[in-house]
This record gives sequence, C-alpha cells and structure tokens, in this order.
Amino acid sequence: MDHVIGKLSVSLRRACRVLGQHRSTQRKAPAARPEEAALTAPIIRLASEYGRYGYRRITALLRMEGWYVNHKRVERIWRREGLKVPKKQPKRGRLWLNDGSCIRLRPSWRNHVWAYDFVMARTHDGRAFRMLTVIDEYTRECQAITTARTLKSDDVLHTLTGLFTQRGVPDHIRSDNGAEFTAHAVRDWLGRVGAKTLYIEPGSPWENGYNESFNSKLRDELLNTEIFYSMKEATILVERWRRHYNTIRPHSSLGYKPPAPETILPHPVAMAYATLQPLQLDGNSGQVLT
Repeated sequence: MDHVIGKLSVSLRRACRVLGQHRSTQRKAPAARPEEAALTAPIIRLASEYGRYGYRRITALLRMEGWYVNHKRVERIWRREGLKVPKKQPKRGRLWLNDGSCIRLRPSWRNHVWAYDFVMARTHDGRAFRMLTVIDEYTRECQAITTARTLKSDDVLHTLTGLFTQRGVPDHIRSDNGAEFTAHAVRDWLGRVGAKTLYIEPGSPWENGYNESFNSKLRDELLNTEIFYSMKEATILVERWRRHYNTIRPHSSLGYKPPAPETILPHPVAMAYATLQPLQLDGNSGQVLT
C-alpha cells in the first residue's frame, strides 16, 4: 500500500478503493500477543523432545502441562517456526470383503483381543536383538515388551504367563503364523487357559493392524533415534519408552489421551488462547489458584 501511494502520489482512500481493501486494515499494525514467546518456547521444547509428534499431540501435551491453548494456535506457531514431521504413509489393504463382512474380529472391551508380534533391531556393534510386543487392541495399552538377543516359544510362554497372572486371560490373542506363535506348546497352553488364537492370513500384516501400528511407532520414535551400546541399555530404554507410551503419549484414537495414565488429570476448560503461565492447583482442594 505504501508503495502504491508513493509511486502514484494518490491518497490512502483512493489506493484502498482501487485495491479493494478497507482503510481500517492499513491503520492498525499487526502485533504479536504478549504471551506468544512464552507459548512458543514449550512448543519448540516438546517438538525437540518428541521429534515424531505433530502439532495435535503437542497441543495435548501442552494441555497436560496446564496450558489453555487451541490447536489452531499451536498449528500457526508450528508453521511459523518451520516445524514439521516428515513421514511417508504406506498404503494399507482393506479390512472388508466385497460382501461387507469384516475379515478380522474387532475388539469390544478390555481383554477382549490381545495381539503380539516380534520386532527386530540392532545394537551398536551390529548384533541383532528381538522384542516381543504385546498390546490390548481395545485400550491400545502395551502390556509388555520383552527384549533379548533371541526369543523362542518358551520365552513367549513365559511372557504370557506373567501377563495372564497380572491382568487376566484375554478372550482372544492375535498373531501372525511365526513358528514361535504356532508351536504346539504355545497353542496347547493357550487352549488350556481359555484363550482362543486368531492367526492372520500369511502375507497379510494389515490383518494385525493394531500391533503393526504400534510396532511402527516403536521403531519411528525410539529404534530409529537411539544408539544401543549394550543389551542392558536397550532393555532399559525400551521399557522406559513403553511406560511413556502408556502413561503420557497422547493417542489420537483415544481423544489425544494416553492409554493408561498414571493419574487423573484435570479436564481443562475449552479456551481459544493460551494463558501466560501454566495453572497452579491447590494441593488439598485441587482447585485452581488465582
């Protein structure tokens, strides 16, 4: 606008009329909110700490820290700071047949359907190790991740025995057709304790979609970002990530809440903008301190 006025020597009124802009848009200079820097700092901190999280999960983490913030504002700051999560989404096969029927059992309650699978990684010396991941498909909670150089059917039985003792026996347990899962000892033992087996079709990992999705998050957020110098370090870091996944990490399918939070967080009142400081709660009454 200043260029047009100076170049053509016309008034502000005429320049706005020709360009189709209201004069009020030229009178008020845009100014950032006073708390903009205070909000930008935790966004960058969380984005740096959780490099594979998008702005929606960052918004959920900010609310858990006590910020009253709208996800649209976080997205605007996210784009302004040049933050991004480059991730190529692979194509997935359909879970429905042509007649409309579903080819896999859908979980309907806790302990209805569990799923387990193996994930492989390597320590810094190039030696491979395996992880047995077990999840509850309904709650999305990771029940256990067993880490060792080698895992066989006996290790599968040992892991399931501990979980069944602590959490009860699921109605169904889903897996692929790996030798560790189809072994006679595993199938016979599951039949005796009352858990029905659900084996996916060979070469169809999408039928075990919940566990495959969890394994991709494990690899994307931990295995691809950490160097494991020993098996002890790998075991500790994997278990720490599992606890973070269950208790802190926002899950999009659960309304950006963790599958098994350790504490019940106060539900923030919906507000359009962030406050300057996180909330402070009274230790006795739990009310917000003014």
